[in-house]
Parts: sequence; C-alpha cells; structure tokens
Amino acid sequence: METKQNNRLRTVLCMAMLMALAVAADFFLRIPGIGGFLTYEPKDAILTIGGFIFGPAAGILMALIVCFIEMVTVSTTGLIGLLMNFLASAVFVGVSTSFYIKKKTLQRAIIGLVAGSLSMTVIMLLWNYIVTPMYMGVPREAVLGMILPLLLPFNLLKASLNSAVVMALYKGVVTALRKSKLLPDDKSESKGEHKSKTIVIVSISAFLVVTLVLVVLIFAGIIKF
Repeated sequence: METKQNNRLRTVLCMAMLMALAVAADFFLRIPGIGGFLTYEPKDAILTIGGFIFGPAAGILMALIVCFIEMVTVSTTGLIGLLMNFLASAVFVGVSTSFYIKKKTLQRAIIGLVAGSLSMTVIMLLWNYIVTPMYMGVPREAVLGMILPLLLPFNLLKASLNSAVVMALYKGVVTALRKSKLLPDDKSESKGEHKSKTIVIVSISAFLVVTLVLVVLIFAGIIKF
C-alpha cells in the first residue's frame, strides 16, 4: 500500500515538473506568429515526453492544465486560443503516445510522432476553417486561400520541430528522472493504461468525425457562424 502511494506521489511530482517545464517553454521560448495565433513554442514536445512516460490520458490532462495556464498568462487570444491550443496539443500528444505506449521501441516512437504530426495538422486545418473567420473577421474563402501557403506548412513545421525535440530529449529526461528516484523502472503496460489508451483513441476518432461533419455542414452553408 505504501509503495503504491509513493509511486502515485512520484508520478504527480514528475508530471508537475514536466508541466512546469512546458509553462517555462511557453514563457521563454515562444516565437510570435502571424496574427497573434500562429505561434511556436516547444511545450507540446515536453507534454509528449510526459505522455510517453505516463500514458496518453495523463499527457492530455497535462496539456489541458498547461494550455489553461497559457491562456491566463502569456496568451492574448482568450477562450478561442485556449480551444485551438488544447486541440493541437491534445491531438499531437494523444495520438503520438497511443502508438508508443503499446510497445516502447524507437520504431513505435517514430511511427507515433509521424501519426501525431499528421493528425494534428489535419485537425488544425479543419478547425482553422471553422474558427479563423470568427477570430479574424475574414470570409471563409480567405481562410481556404491561406491553407496551402500558410496554415499547412506552419502546422507541419510546428509538429516536425516538436517531434525532433521529443526524439532529442526523451531518453535524457527519463534517465534523469530515474537517477533522481522520481521515476520507477519501466514496467509492462497495466490494464488501466490499456483502458485509458483505448478511451483516448476512441475519443480522438469520435472528435475527428464530429469535426468533419461540422466542416461539411459549414461548407454546404447549412450551418453559418
């Protein structure tokens, strides 16, 4: 019983440390983008490392907390910024870690990061089509014209940079946490981790379907906002 409590405490401490690093990255490594909403910061890479260690559900929870802190501190985009930041982080972290947590190998990490990058790019293009006209006060045709020259390369570049940071830092972070006794030796996936992974995959899939339906309805002029 005491060992389980100690493990929980160490898990909370590790997650808190990683979230603190992600917030610090938001503060000090933020690169402002066009219109105040296309910005880059390596917080998603740090959150993905947390997801690689603790599972996709934990990674998404960390993303929600960090994005909320970002909204009330450095962000100037309010609730819309919170929504877009969380969607980008949650999809990238959730998809990437769902692949890796099944079998923790270099190949699975690469596959997961590629899948996470592509998934994040698709989701953000769709949600930029939905949200950007309201945020910037431009017609949807203008947003469509921004996809190939601006939104697509930006999201692919952002995801690629975050993937590179994950690959560069993950092993060192895990080694440091284990040497500090904050992280126990790696163990096989528990039933709880498997269940949380399944929930994350189903949730992201369902969200993608809802997003596609919403975009189609807007594009067809059935829904207008």
